[in-house]
Amino acid sequence: MGKVAIIGVGQSAFVRSFTGSIRELAFEGFKEAMQDAQLTARDIGASVICSAPEYDKQRSPAGVLAEYLGLNPQPTFYVESLCSSSSMGVRLAYSLVKSGLHNVVAVIGFQKMSEISSSESQERMGRGADIQWESPFGTMMPAYYAMFARAHMETYGTTLEDLASIRVKAASYGQLNEKAVYRKAVTYEMFSDPANRMAGPVASPLRVGDCCANADGSSCIIVANEEKAKALCKKPVWIIGLGAATASVNLAGRDMFTGLAVAREAGRQAYEMAGVSAKEVDVAEVHDCFTIAEMMAYEDLGFAKPGEGKELIRSKETYKDGSIPVNVDGGLLSKGHPIGATGGSQIRTIVLQLRHDAGDIQVKDPQIGLIHNIGGVGLYGNVTILSR
Repeated sequence: MGKVAIIGVGQSAFVRSFTGSIRELAFEGFKEAMQDAQLTARDIGASVICSAPEYDKQRSPAGVLAEYLGLNPQPTFYVESLCSSSSMGVRLAYSLVKSGLHNVVAVIGFQKMSEISSSESQERMGRGADIQWESPFGTMMPAYYAMFARAHMETYGTTLEDLASIRVKAASYGQLNEKAVYRKAVTYEMFSDPANRMAGPVASPLRVGDCCANADGSSCIIVANEEKAKALCKKPVWIIGLGAATASVNLAGRDMFTGLAVAREAGRQAYEMAGVSAKEVDVAEVHDCFTIAEMMAYEDLGFAKPGEGKELIRSKETYKDGSIPVNVDGGLLSKGHPIGATGGSQIRTIVLQLRHDAGDIQVKDPQIGLIHNIGGVGLYGNVTILSR
């Protein structure tokens, strides 16, 4: 059915507490994407709404948002795969367009995490694990990733300073991102100062500075077929590779010492579909919910061999001017993590990079961009590859 492109991208500011409703929050990202694509609601053939429903007070938010955004009577779909929901939504949109069912599809991700308390949020994150065999024992997201961090440190000699280096990089670019929650500099000295909040313990070896923050936010990606893309968009960005995988919910069924299997499998599929290798990727967005998650992504995606991810950050190869720029918008560590909107935000960054519209964080002449989006503790994995 021809190629499939992204013709519009949008994102709200990510904030700690959005004062409006989920309708108004979703509208922020949708409005920017529609203006970017120069479309009206009548041009959208279908919508895909993405969030993690345990945070939503509104049951079946897809219908509510479609109505508010003027997308009736077009069909709407609801997609949930925890933190990778809107990347999975783009995969669905690609399928709907590629099949010929729809010409233009809007993928709208959102999360208003401030509707519940921090302790309630942590409890719901814990329920992303198996509610019979794991989460009743108090396992939560920081503790899970702390185990991966400890395994990586024991196996490969990774240090606390290596993890801090990832947060220092994130903050250096987060300061340039007007959409980010955290826009302050972070230094190594903060991690070594017991009185500094960044050095505060969360789940050993992870500290406050190693963890991203919850946030409220929305994103929107508009996907179109080749004919519409060429007619409507001066700089379409083509979807050339998609990969998705799942893994055992229980960590007892995983190998903690080899990163995330879902990322490796999703990456393999995406590279194969796109006909490219890791060496051909010019810029990447990876799921850095914790500093160790970015470190593992370097290795799972083939940017570095197992255990050598630390060498990339030590040599600053993942900075904007390095050989493989990663998360030059500040990543989740700076932007915050509104679960349903996160993948769409990552995709938006890569689209802007490939269109040469990224401003202060623009990478030099990128042709191929990659997005790595993980749901839960490696339960779901999505890798998307885009081309200029």
